[in-house]
Amino acid sequence: MAEILKLANVERTMVETVGGKGAHLGELMRVGEVHVPDGFCVTTEAYQRVVAASPVVAASLAVLSRLTADDRGALAEVSASLRHAVESIELPSDLVTSIADAHVALGEDGAYAVRSSATAEDLPSASFAGQQDSYLNVMGFERILDHIRRCWASLFTERAVSYRVANNIDHGTVDMAVIVQRMVPADAAGVLFTADPVTSNRTIATVEAVRGLGDSFVSGQVLADSYTVRDGEIVSASKTATEPVLAESQVVRLVELGRRIEKHMGGPQDIEWCCADGTFFIVQSRPITTLYPLPPAPDDGIHVYASVGHQQMMTDAMKPLGLSVWQLTALRTMAEAGSRLFVDITAMLTTPEGRTGLTRGLGASEPLIADALQTVINRDIVPLKPGSDPGPMPPGVGEATAEPEPGAVEQLIATAEQSIAAFRRNIRHESGPALFDAILTDIGELRRLVSDPQSMQVLMAGIEASRTLNETLSDWLGETNAADVLAQSVPHNVTAEMGLALLDVADAMRPHADVVAHLNNVASGSVTDGRLLDDLRARAGGPDAAAALSAFLDDYGMRCVGEIDVTRERWDERPELLVPALVANIDNVAPGESARRFEHGRLQALAKRDEVLMRLRELPDGERKVAETEDAIRRLRAYTGYREYPKYVMINRYSEYRRALLGEAQRQVRSGLLRQADDIFFLRFDELQQAVRTQQVDHVLIHRRRDEFARDETLTPPRLLTSVGETISGAYHRDDVPAGALPGLAVSAGTVKGRARVVSDIGDADLEPGDILVTAFTDPSWTPVFLGIAGLVTEVGGVMTHGAVIAREYGLPAVVAVENATRLIRDGQRIRVNGTDGFVELLEGTVSID
Repeated sequence: MAEILKLANVERTMVETVGGKGAHLGELMRVGEVHVPDGFCVTTEAYQRVVAASPVVAASLAVLSRLTADDRGALAEVSASLRHAVESIELPSDLVTSIADAHVALGEDGAYAVRSSATAEDLPSASFAGQQDSYLNVMGFERILDHIRRCWASLFTERAVSYRVANNIDHGTVDMAVIVQRMVPADAAGVLFTADPVTSNRTIATVEAVRGLGDSFVSGQVLADSYTVRDGEIVSASKTATEPVLAESQVVRLVELGRRIEKHMGGPQDIEWCCADGTFFIVQSRPITTLYPLPPAPDDGIHVYASVGHQQMMTDAMKPLGLSVWQLTALRTMAEAGSRLFVDITAMLTTPEGRTGLTRGLGASEPLIADALQTVINRDIVPLKPGSDPGPMPPGVGEATAEPEPGAVEQLIATAEQSIAAFRRNIRHESGPALFDAILTDIGELRRLVSDPQSMQVLMAGIEASRTLNETLSDWLGETNAADVLAQSVPHNVTAEMGLALLDVADAMRPHADVVAHLNNVASGSVTDGRLLDDLRARAGGPDAAAALSAFLDDYGMRCVGEIDVTRERWDERPELLVPALVANIDNVAPGESARRFEHGRLQALAKRDEVLMRLRELPDGERKVAETEDAIRRLRAYTGYREYPKYVMINRYSEYRRALLGEAQRQVRSGLLRQADDIFFLRFDELQQAVRTQQVDHVLIHRRRDEFARDETLTPPRLLTSVGETISGAYHRDDVPAGALPGLAVSAGTVKGRARVVSDIGDADLEPGDILVTAFTDPSWTPVFLGIAGLVTEVGGVMTHGAVIAREYGLPAVVAVENATRLIRDGQRIRVNGTDGFVELLEGTVSID
């Protein structure tokens, strides 16, 4: 590797040699009709020899590596010391000679730009824009040498160091190259985004232009002319002076160059440009890292995709194995983008019937999705095509279903339990290619169970009964969400029963002081050995405590946060995940609370039933209304509990698939095919099946997918996404929300005031009685913490999603689909949750969370 390289000899693969900016500039020189100012690069080899090898720098880096984002003062102090040390370094004579030769070859006269180019810069996952320094109008060889040192030193500015800390990038792994380029005598300069930075629409380009070099624009000293361009035409323009900086034909030409660069670089670009005598020069191009990735489109037409994660209450990124298993299980075809799944709803938008079906089905699940859908329909993003096939409708759309046969729920549960028991017996004996065949066969059985017409009939019977009661009792009595109370303590709600069962486990542990002490040590992080059951058995009273927990895990150990992702660790693999909830139950709940709580909910529901029936009898035509309401309440209580069971069936299966696949992974690690067991998570099911069959695996692919997943974890998926990249999230249009309150969807009636606890991980849920849980989403695994809180706020959710169902079951006021709740509500802040009308009020002051 040379210490000096001509920029024309650099290409995109040379990031480790010339840094991100240098690699992109060299690659830009290969794009037809694109002009890049000529120059040379002082490569990372020079940096490593002169800077990285310095004992003073090495010692400071060692100190820096131990600091975190919380150590602000120390970060600033060490950063300043490092910069001074680097700026004071004497350059070796042979390096000075090499730089002088390159300078002479370019021409000694005139001004130069001396620009930093770090190896962790202009990356697809982190742009590092503005983190290192560059200098313009540098004249004279000695000043060029001085500014090369300054560029090296800028690797250790406080902002650059903090950025690396925030992005988990090791300071010692980042090297710095320096680009020296001839300055362009620009009469105009600016930026070009080849995708709309606001809407993410890839068909829209944005140009901003100012007179001169552009440094005044970057520093915010002047306003820029701004243009929006689509399909070669300017669709909007905002000019700051009578005489525009660029002619419209120049704007269009610049966007054409941007499209060339975008195509060559393989994605939307953030481009810095300047113009001299009518010629455009590109001085930087980096990926736009804030755009959400696109699903692969089947054709060039417009497509609209709906987020699966928002329907499943799990918007986290999923690993490739998890994505592929869910796709194999799902009853609809799903596309991938950003390590999440999306359903193409384009066909349903082409007919009036399809649009109505989407609004009733998909849109009814959450108000923000409903509004996003309405935006798509109002803008006619997908034109109507009368007579086309809208495809299958979402569940719940169409005429009311007939009432299920007596005993249907019990029969469905018995059939599912027999099926999973048979699969467990059979899968234990399978390995190698036969294991994958057995899992695929069982996935077919799972799809049959989930789509069983009788199962769908029971589900819809409960949903329709709830809708009927809420609508009729609102009309007849002015009652809001009356079904919330009427649905408490219904039979067969496997998720609600899980939470109550954990109370019984707490009862079995509470009398044993040594057991409780150990649980508190685990909860505080003092014990993390992953041997909870064995540790419990070794303590006084421990065998009984361990037996109670083991029995719970037999029934519910397959669950975990994000359980639709088969790669997620389950409770029965690490029971420590349940310890925070167990400790909270032991400390804050009286013995026997499980039975009392269920009975209290049942009596509340019966009292509510008697109350509404009594009031209805006093109305005109009261006996008819009583009969209809009584029948709806009967159906509600008979079928609503089953709402949680199909998911339970699926997650039971997923746990068995995971256990079997991890067992196979361990065998393949021992055989040498895999380097570590979790390599399987970064292969799709069919890829893993093929690897086991052929005994060949692509380790480069696995490594790349690990990096891609780490990037995708930082993304926020949109509710709706178009094939041109536009993200549509929806908004509330309400005038019934108090000033300053956060609107949401009311899913469980009641109002409560308390301390907000903003929690992202159930393992960190240190909740006390009276606290209000605020989180992005909840799936069934969050149920244990519901028993110790006073209310619930989530960013994602609908009336019939898991969190809403369980909040109603436990009588917790809850508001879901509160946009950005975890960012707008501070941990410890006092809030009021109105689960009847659907909003959250932010009250003055915070409460200590120590």
